[in-house]
Amino acid sequence: MTKRRIGCLFLVLIVLALGASPFLWDGWLERRYARDIYEAEEVRPERVAIVFGAAVYGNGRLSAMLRDRVDTAIALYESGKVERLLFSGDNSVPEYNEPLRMMEYAIGRGVPAEVIQPDYAGRRTYDTCYRARHIFGVESAVLVTQHFHLPRALFTCQQLGVDAVGVAADQRNNRPRSLAWSESREFLARVWALWDVIRGEPAEILGEPIVIE
Repeated sequence: MTKRRIGCLFLVLIVLALGASPFLWDGWLERRYARDIYEAEEVRPERVAIVFGAAVYGNGRLSAMLRDRVDTAIALYESGKVERLLFSGDNSVPEYNEPLRMMEYAIGRGVPAEVIQPDYAGRRTYDTCYRARHIFGVESAVLVTQHFHLPRALFTCQQLGVDAVGVAADQRNNRPRSLAWSESREFLARVWALWDVIRGEPAEILGEPIVIE
């Protein structure tokens, strides 16, 4: 075999390895963090539940995905599994406010306002986890989001210093098209999460510490 052919073969192997690596990473993430995902009744008690934001409609109504997350958090609070709820989401423009709508919904369901801590700068999963540790002083928590999102959320929070376990918020059947889109997007988001953690940059927005008592 000529040197040119050997070089071409080596190049092909590199391309194949690079192409396969995101799939290997995705599979490892699923397997590694499956053991940290629990049913609500079985999860360990924690001081704080971190609830990740999702879409809110123009009329202020929570999307089905977000209602699942907040309803699951409410159930954890009512059963005594957690004492405080950290609602983290996007409020990058004044007319769009995920944490506020999450709070309003939970208070309407009977959760006392004083046990809720809003995080208005949780624009991404990385921001939510970083701010939970460095702004709100959270060292351990239950993460509340859909099952497809939990491996990435657990990986990110644990790498940023939050000893986290997860509860899957899949209480109702979300619209198949919406769920399919979210799961497809998740594959790329998991690759980006690895890059985020390797870089180790602070969250986009910080501020003064607000330690959850």
